[in-house]
Amino acid sequence: MSYRVVQWATGSVGRAALRAIIDHPELELVGCWVHSPDKRGRDVGEILGRAPVGVRATDSLDEILALPADAVVYAPLLPRTKEVAALLRSGKNVVTPVGWFYPDDEQAEPVRQACLAGGTTLHGTGIDPGGVTEVFPLMLSAMSAAVTFVRGEEFSDIRTYGAPDVVRHIMRFGATPAEAAAGPMRQLLDGGFRQSVRMILDTLGFGGNPEIRTVHETAVATAPIESPIGTIEPGQVAGQRFHWEAVAGGETVVRIGVNWLMGQQHLDPPWTLGAEGERFEIEIDGDPGSFVTIRGWQSEPGDPPEAENPGIAATAAHCVNSVPYVCAAEPGIRTSVELPMVAGRAHPRFSRGS
Repeated sequence: MSYRVVQWATGSVGRAALRAIIDHPELELVGCWVHSPDKRGRDVGEILGRAPVGVRATDSLDEILALPADAVVYAPLLPRTKEVAALLRSGKNVVTPVGWFYPDDEQAEPVRQACLAGGTTLHGTGIDPGGVTEVFPLMLSAMSAAVTFVRGEEFSDIRTYGAPDVVRHIMRFGATPAEAAAGPMRQLLDGGFRQSVRMILDTLGFGGNPEIRTVHETAVATAPIESPIGTIEPGQVAGQRFHWEAVAGGETVVRIGVNWLMGQQHLDPPWTLGAEGERFEIEIDGDPGSFVTIRGWQSEPGDPPEAENPGIAATAAHCVNSVPYVCAAEPGIRTSVELPMVAGRAHPRFSRGS
């Protein structure tokens, strides 16, 4: 069965999602929403630097709502509940990496009503939040009895992240520690990561109303650091850590987070990525415990600046690969613990009938 898919937004995740949709044997790209007027009317293949695909981009919500489509991969920088609700009411399922991973009642109600009105499903997923912070820890927990602690954590050199405007203006690298603390990043991350923590707590059955706390730390440059966003001067932020911890009975039972550094030199405190380098880690304490290191989702040294960040590609792929499962699900908000196991698909050259 083929599902007709619209891609919403063509930033770094959106472009990766477009490629994944085009290469997916069960999906057909039928529409694309863009934010920039200069992309309006252009063939999606041209936007990707590929051959034409016969689908032209639009910046009109009404045109997207009128399209006969089964699903939308919704990947703007910031989510807008009214947009998502309109898409759901129009009969289109929505998969997104920017929210609704495990929403509480207040967060869920506006879109839940839209799902019921449109007979559609909403699913939030990605890499972090998403795979590393909920899907894979919960999958690994199946191998343990009596789980006492769960951890999912990213360790990245942020110089390889291909979105310099986000790094400077949203993440606030290159700002003062006070400016970074007051910036939008904590609030943006809080929603998704707290939902991941609650999904783990509820699924594994940690009782006692655990407290969830956010920890944000910064490291500053002690000497000029050259970076893709320009020179970071001494005293400016060159490293950040965000962690979300759930505490039950005085013990930390869940810890998820990110460690982002502008290299590993000239930092105060003198943070490093450690001997293991860039990676994602998942840890389960139980009987028995598990410890998994994931590599391949970060750029390699020597990759050209224009190369796609593998973490962005993984985020997009997780969303795109979820589309058939979401389209087949019952209407409503469906989390990762409610859907079947999501799997990728073979490269087109290996697919059946090729």
